[in-house]
Amino acid sequence: MKIFRKTFWRIARNRSTEEFESIPYICKLLNAYQWVYYGIIKPDSVLVATINGFGAVVELVFIVIFLVFASTQKMRVRTAILFGALDLVFPAVSFLLMQFLLHGQLRIDISGIFCVVFSMITYSSPLSAMKTVVSAKSVEYMPFLLSFFLFINGGVWTVYAFLTKDYFIGIPNGSGFLLGTAQLILYVMYMNPKPSKKISGNDSEEDGSKLDEPLISNLVS
Repeated sequence: MKIFRKTFWRIARNRSTEEFESIPYICKLLNAYQWVYYGIIKPDSVLVATINGFGAVVELVFIVIFLVFASTQKMRVRTAILFGALDLVFPAVSFLLMQFLLHGQLRIDISGIFCVVFSMITYSSPLSAMKTVVSAKSVEYMPFLLSFFLFINGGVWTVYAFLTKDYFIGIPNGSGFLLGTAQLILYVMYMNPKPSKKISGNDSEEDGSKLDEPLISNLVS
């Protein structure tokens, strides 16, 4: 949780989300909802439900912070729309349909498929941050601990899936483990950005200062 506190303390202190994206947190909240439901309806899966229930509460707090401190009105509106559609309307409709139209193992399997799909979306959402890192040649907006815990989380749940023979858990978390590995490799590659080359003259100093600015654009995954 330290990495999240650091990120959101920075947002609260600066009263701006700067170039941080809310999309990963919206996707994570949707993913947590799906796993909570899966853990509730599948026998002997209380651990899955409780851990993801806690995660859902945390992600909800983060999204509220994004709404309050959005750097632009456009970002605030986009976050609100995505939150309403993906984290309120869609989960409510999907859970009601599965609860009343499906039964037994079929309900568990369909819920598991939803979990796999949204877990893959969740694990792919940091791709926008990875693209930013490559284009800006800086890891400023891809914190190390976030990538590290993505790597650890994917690895631990993959082992759990292997032990319980739950492929719905294993497939997305195995992918998350590989994605976390890729992010750590990127971090090592760009953790020490090269300083801008100096050119003689006042104009060159101005150009150099511009080159030092973060070259990051708003990305939507």
